[in-house]
Amino acid sequence: MKIKKQLNPYSDHIKKDQDALVLQYLPAVRALAYRLRERLPSSIDVNDLISIGTEEMIKLSRRYDKEQNDSFWGYGRQRVHGSMLDYLRSLDVMSRANRRLIKAVDREIEKHLSMYEEEPTSEHLSAVLEENIEKINDARSGAKVIALMPINEQITILSEEDTSEIVEKDELVELIKTILSRFKEREQLIIQLYYFEELNLKEISGILHISESRISQIHKKLLKQIREELGLNDG
Repeated sequence: MKIKKQLNPYSDHIKKDQDALVLQYLPAVRALAYRLRERLPSSIDVNDLISIGTEEMIKLSRRYDKEQNDSFWGYGRQRVHGSMLDYLRSLDVMSRANRRLIKAVDREIEKHLSMYEEEPTSEHLSAVLEENIEKINDARSGAKVIALMPINEQITILSEEDTSEIVEKDELVELIKTILSRFKEREQLIIQLYYFEELNLKEISGILHISESRISQIHKKLLKQIREELGLNDG
């Protein structure tokens, strides 16, 4: 005789609550994905970010304890954002060859900005660096992805060395603070808006009435100075 498996009403109730949580905050996941997408190259599909974020939300809902944290989105936002960054890290835009080209492109952009106060075209970069335009565009896309990572990761990626072996995280934070203190107040504000308020270049440009190219230049200036202070390879 086949014994029918009995449902556990309590377990079923918990799962319904967990599913309700996911559905309730799905618009927040979508908003986070679209917000992130604004800072990324056009080749990144926002639906992939939404899918990754939703998967993470489902996992988090199974572990969430409202007795310890009364805000599910407060508990989960950073983890959802982190899962999207993990997905971006997995993309093939940061290979060793690409890193070298990204740095070369950055140097030429900085040089061009200093001379003409505007970013060069991909055609110009292609001619100067003797690379085809497709590779130049890939490098520029890769740079946009890298720019979204935490500063210590950006330095590691672009220096091809592990910063954790050179300096402790707390020391790196202090180093960044010291370097930023040498920046003009307006430049410090740009870094604050980009990293902590998570505004994109267009939004910062609208607020401060400064070109997106100039904002990008200030961001690169910070990374360059950090690498120099750490004695990391910038070649």
